Amino acid sequence: MKKLSTKIITILALCIALNIVGSNIALLLKLPIYLDTIGTILAASLAGPVGGVTVGALTSIIVGLTTDLFSLYYLPVQLIVGLIAGMVYSHYAADTFKKLWWLAIIISLPATLVSSAITLFLFHGITSSGSAIIVQILAKLGLSKGLAVFLVQVGTDYLDRLVAIYVVSLVYKALKSRISLGVTKY
Repeated sequence: MKKLSTKIITILALCIALNIVGSNIALLLKLPIYLDTIGTILAASLAGPVGGVTVGALTSIIVGLTTDLFSLYYLPVQLIVGLIAGMVYSHYAADTFKKLWWLAIIISLPATLVSSAITLFLFHGITSSGSAIIVQILAKLGLSKGLAVFLVQVGTDYLDRLVAIYVVSLVYKALKSRISLGVTKY
């Protein structure tokens, strides 16, 4: 295993802080998106899948133990986002807006399947997120709970990843030319 440089540790710590701040803003404002993967995707874009997975896991643990217990249960989602984003960014840089929509699909779809299952089977559609309100409205309108959860997760996860990838594309362009992390992409 390569020795971690101070630069890499600092960037990963900043990415965790970015996730925590985003997560808490979304939680406090009851937004229908989560804002907790911006740092995960940024870490994955700069340090590969290992960086993304590390930031995602530590974010879920810290947020789960401090402000939102639900975050612990969604740790697998953070791992999937970090892994997929790291693999995607090793081949493609989000440098144009045209690429953002499909990068968001590639990164969010596998995680959406897992988050839908967690939301439905563990929490019956009721979580701390603002998206739980939409699930309840759809269920009251006659959709089955499973379909309501899945549709809401698809929409909110996609929108969340699109926002995250857009922010990361801006930061990525600014940082990539200025720093060299010395991390091997996979």
